[in-house]
Amino acid sequence: MQPEKLMQIAIDAARRGIAAGQTPFGCAIAIEDKIVAACHNTVWLTTDVTAHAEINAIREACRRTSQVLLTGCVVATTCEPCPMCMAALHWARATTVFYGATIADATQAGFNELSVPAESLLQQGGSSVQLINNVQSDACRDLFQQWQQQKDAQAY
Repeated sequence: MQPEKLMQIAIDAARRGIAAGQTPFGCAIAIEDKIVAACHNTVWLTTDVTAHAEINAIREACRRTSQVLLTGCVVATTCEPCPMCMAALHWARATTVFYGATIADATQAGFNELSVPAESLLQQGGSSVQLINNVQSDACRDLFQQWQQQKDAQAY
């Protein structure tokens, strides 16, 4: 599956999350060119700090495939994975992870991010996950603005 197509599915998931009052993060997972999950962040909805888009997508993909390991999956996530999500993607046996916005972009938008680049975590851990940045990065960064506008509109 083309990275841009998979990322668009992740962006659409993030937009659904924004519309539902959640934060602007989305993730899509494909196995053999078939979408097995497309989820958004639900931290506020579930009062679960681990309910990031990537974790939700991994959980959904595992349920749909009835597998704990998602060996060979390809992932698109609208923002560079945090250390928790990057570790989970490694443990799930993702082959490739594409992302758009960076951890620095999320921090600038007001999120409490750890300044640990996903690439650094993969290198330190000896992971074979291929991490590819800058996939539809402008559209992914725009999600932060859309989220802020939604928040501002709800404040009135």
